[in-house]
Amino acid sequence: MVKKSLVVGGVIVLLLGLFFGRDAISYSKTALSGVRQSVKDAVPVEFELTRARDMIKGLTPEIRHNMHVIATEEVEVNGLRDQLTAGEKQVAKNKADIERLTTDLKKGDSHFVYCGKSYTSKQVETDLTNRFEQFKVKEATVAKLRQILAARESGLTAGREKLKTMEAAKAQLELDVANLEARLEMVKVAQTSSNFNFDDSRLSRTKELVKDIGTRIDVAEKLVNAEVTPAGQINLEEPASTNITEQITNYFKSAGEKEAEQNVVKLD
Repeated sequence: MVKKSLVVGGVIVLLLGLFFGRDAISYSKTALSGVRQSVKDAVPVEFELTRARDMIKGLTPEIRHNMHVIATEEVEVNGLRDQLTAGEKQVAKNKADIERLTTDLKKGDSHFVYCGKSYTSKQVETDLTNRFEQFKVKEATVAKLRQILAARESGLTAGREKLKTMEAAKAQLELDVANLEARLEMVKVAQTSSNFNFDDSRLSRTKELVKDIGTRIDVAEKLVNAEVTPAGQINLEEPASTNITEQITNYFKSAGEKEAEQNVVKLD
């Protein structure tokens, strides 16, 4: 079916090229669009649902890969955090040492003793100069490391949010496909029900027979009434009342009269 549609589409494009020349491109795009839509409409819905499920399953490896990337980044960010903490401690110690040597030089002494060893003021000054240059480099490095850590933490947060979004979207797609499958099943059931052809001829004949019987009984009742009251004779019998209140009153009145008659008999 698909191959046939593609062949037809190719023939259409060829014919359009022969008849319309430059405008063939525009016509061919429209024709091919129609062919593609026809091919798409020809694909069974069940097949498309299966394809959708396969595509959803295909998201799992990508999600797992992203989870691995995030886990790796978390380990590296923790390492950077530890590195930054150690660097900040080192900078703080170096600063304290520099301030100590600076204070000692300001005293103006010619010799200084540190850890049992004597140093001239020139040696201390040289050492302080080197320490200060190294401190500035170390401090700049720590500042840069702090910026890198902040950027990577921000990226890690964004990655986690993206992973959550992907997982939520995958779960929602699974629910959507399940809902579509349920709706498709309902459509199939409805189509099957509408295709049932019941043979109700026997039911129709039975209804007709009952109707005929009723008609015959009606006719018989009218004939009986006609025989009871001869034609032209005045009917002196009052028709039975159809008023429900009158019927109830007459019923209980008759019952009361019968009970009174029975009491009279007992007295006699």
